[in-house]
Amino acid sequence: MKKHDQSQNASKAGEKLQNIRQHLTKPVVLVGLMGAGKTQLGRMLAAALEKPFVDSDDEIVNAAGMPIADIFEKFGEPYFRDGERRVIKRLMDENAAVIATGGGAVTSTETADLIWRDAVSIWLHADVDTLYKRTAGNKKRPLLNNDNPKGVLKNLAEKRNPIYKKADIAINTAQGNLREILDVMIDELDRYLEQ
Repeated sequence: MKKHDQSQNASKAGEKLQNIRQHLTKPVVLVGLMGAGKTQLGRMLAAALEKPFVDSDDEIVNAAGMPIADIFEKFGEPYFRDGERRVIKRLMDENAAVIATGGGAVTSTETADLIWRDAVSIWLHADVDTLYKRTAGNKKRPLLNNDNPKGVLKNLAEKRNPIYKKADIAINTAQGNLREILDVMIDELDRYLEQ
């Protein structure tokens, strides 16, 4: 690529980011299955937008004073989902700019409705094989701590993808490096805000 082309591309990217900063009046909430890249790409998007980033799972851990796996084990998934809903609502009320949610956040109708209504929602998705490779051996993911984590991911995708599809924007994270995926996110967010 010639220097002139690189300069033009950088200028266009800068214009898109400036446009997003000017027109973004709601938080950006990232949804999708575990391993889709919500935390990594959320941090990168927030940095590009010069806005704060918050991971709702981290906030839940801080509020509960224990890891998510322990919350699941001691209190069960319904208890966790209720706390998750309250944390996401608080983050949105505080106008956190970019929020990465846990994969199951949208399984609560109340949480999903809040996100669809009061945020710009971005569904990050990838095929089950890619998600499995990214999450294999991670003990911080209680739903995958079993003998068939790939089967669990497949089942979760079948149940949750129809819900995730309600997001304003959908981005496939299976192909390309993080920078390329971020560029697609920025393009799609800019296009969405232009509507």
